[in-house]
Amino acid sequence: MRAWMNGQLLADPTAPAVPVTDHGFTVGDGVFESIKVVDGQPFAFARHLERLARSAAGLSLPEVDEAAVRAGVVAVLEGQDLPLGRVRITYTGGHAPLGSGRGDDSTTLVVVADAMAPWPETTSVASVPWPRNERGALSGLKTTSYAENVVALARAHECGATEAMFANLAGHLCEGTGCNVFYVVGGELRTPSLASGCLAGVTRALVLEWYGGVEVDEPIEVAAAADEVFLVSTTRDVQAVARWDDRELAAPGPVTAAVAARWREREPELLGLDR
Repeated sequence: MRAWMNGQLLADPTAPAVPVTDHGFTVGDGVFESIKVVDGQPFAFARHLERLARSAAGLSLPEVDEAAVRAGVVAVLEGQDLPLGRVRITYTGGHAPLGSGRGDDSTTLVVVADAMAPWPETTSVASVPWPRNERGALSGLKTTSYAENVVALARAHECGATEAMFANLAGHLCEGTGCNVFYVVGGELRTPSLASGCLAGVTRALVLEWYGGVEVDEPIEVAAAADEVFLVSTTRDVQAVARWDDRELAAPGPVTAAVAARWREREPELLGLDR
């Protein structure tokens, strides 16, 4: 693991570095991106930078210094042997009073790189009773306010699953705690629209571009009864769902397998710091 913070590569990436008064630590006032690394090269780097900037703007944080982010990524990847890994970029409100109000100090920018194990080919999911708020202030933003995800994922684990599935306030399928969801009904590939409140996932967008699919908002029960289901995220790529609650599914089904094959074919196009 290597870590970089506010322009400096840290000698010990596990040593204390962020002050206890940092607004990202005290109230979750921050945004982040996780980026897959393949053979030392970040995947879809430009798209992740764009989303980091959108999330920061959504929180009314100062504009992200993209040159600084790039410098941090170069610093943490340089000299590391990472056949498969991830880079995490975290950008917070910086030092502030112990409350919701922001301070006048500069923001905090942290970049960390580490190795990552590949995800299993299939997984299991469980519906959870807490809805995503598609009308909330944080809807669609990738923020560090992840406590809701922690609670939902713990519930999924209690149910013997590895990911939780959220509906939104309308009862429509939204997303997982760290992924977007695709499903197949009558041969048609579907995924919730961004209006559902789901994150505008980079992998989600690429699947729609490279393979196709229909964006539709419909009850979560439709997806739970689908012929095929798969999850996508920057670290898991395309992962088939073999069980949703107590229902077993073919995994991977033919559409899922075709999407995964297309993904493997196109992925090299977006490896590198300028892609």
